Amino acid sequence: MTPTDPAPLDPAGAVTPAAGPAGPPSAAAPALRRVLAQTGFETRAILRNGEQLLVTVALPVFLLVGLVATDVLELDTGGASRVDFVTPGVLALACLATSFTSQAIATAFDRRNGVLRLMATTPLGRGGLLAGKVLGVLGVQVVQVAIIAVVAAALGWRPDLAGVPAAIGCLLLGTAAFTALALLLAGTLRAEGVLAVANLVLVLLVVAGGTLVAPDQLAPWHAHVAVFLPSGALAEAMRGALLGTGVPPLSVVVLAAWTAAFGWGAGRLFRWS
Repeated sequence: MTPTDPAPLDPAGAVTPAAGPAGPPSAAAPALRRVLAQTGFETRAILRNGEQLLVTVALPVFLLVGLVATDVLELDTGGASRVDFVTPGVLALACLATSFTSQAIATAFDRRNGVLRLMATTPLGRGGLLAGKVLGVLGVQVVQVAIIAVVAAALGWRPDLAGVPAAIGCLLLGTAAFTALALLLAGTLRAEGVLAVANLVLVLLVVAGGTLVAPDQLAPWHAHVAVFLPSGALAEAMRGALLGTGVPPLSVVVLAAWTAAFGWGAGRLFRWS
């Protein structure tokens, strides 16, 4: 159609305006909406990954059932039932598996594949990307805690309800510590190295880090080490809160110190590509 042609009519006879140049691109979504969208993506990515589900959900549940139903591990429960003593440590293990092992491996491979570098240039930005990852971990942990609590309750778990708020606070602090460690490793080592180190550290902390066995039940030299590890501190805090004996102040101090140290290291050494 030439500029002198009449404007076209629609079936009703109304003049249809000619197509003009495209308008300006739409503005980016608000920061909160961007972070929440990234949070949903991170959460779904973990929950849809069979290998990560094995580590973050299946492994803690298998350990819970195995340790309660059998005497494969000799435990001094201090008068508490076996399930009451084991469950807080399993919750600490679940926190460790999700916020450290799973997050370190996923972030390391995102970094190797250039995903982090590209995402950092979008309106989401580096801060929004990290916030989405942390909130995604918390989203997965809500699912973990719900599943573990249901299974433990079916096995007879009766936690001290007054200690539940303190336990939640300890889990949040533990999540901060282990997520910071995950980002420190993922941002400094090659992806293959992170895969090996993250899994090795998980095994060492579960077996010898005071997670499932209280530090005071270990050899004296071992107990002094385990109580100052983030895994031992988190497990002791969870046991104190849910068994009703009180959260040890030392555990909170240790977790806060590790969080500060790992966070400082990740902030200084993390590489985006």
